[in-house]
Amino acid sequence: MQQESQLNAHNKAEFPPMHTAEHILNGTMVKMFGCPRSRNAHIERKKSKADYELAQAPTEEQVREIENRVNEQIARNLDVTIEFMTREQAAELVDLSKLPADASETLRIVRVGDYDNCACIGAHVKNTGEIGTFRILTHDFADGRWRMRFKLENCPYVEE
Repeated sequence: MQQESQLNAHNKAEFPPMHTAEHILNGTMVKMFGCPRSRNAHIERKKSKADYELAQAPTEEQVREIENRVNEQIARNLDVTIEFMTREQAAELVDLSKLPADASETLRIVRVGDYDNCACIGAHVKNTGEIGTFRILTHDFADGRWRMRFKLENCPYVEE
């Protein structure tokens, strides 16, 4: 029997639908603005926030477009899968700059269909159909940091 590699410890139990929505949001922000994934996010069951490094605030039209694109991906009923690979293999697929210096050699890559890939040890849904509707509540911009707050509506997720 093959021994499972020791992965990094995780100190938080996320609400899987919200955490998976964050992955889709990050993928959307990277695609739309060419910015890095959020480096400061607070993901909770009822309401979450994420900060992005941007040169200027998104317009209201762009904010609605972010919301629409995230919801389009959720509506695609994408499977969320997990794959284990070495750091070297993962570096060809994902940005590893957020990993701590003492991260394990084996990484857990979470894939949201064909839309997003990320090294992550958190909890996720099995399919984006379990997320519900993504809504941006408020947002503000200061000193190159765009902070947005969001929630999920009509989330059908049932914990197992």
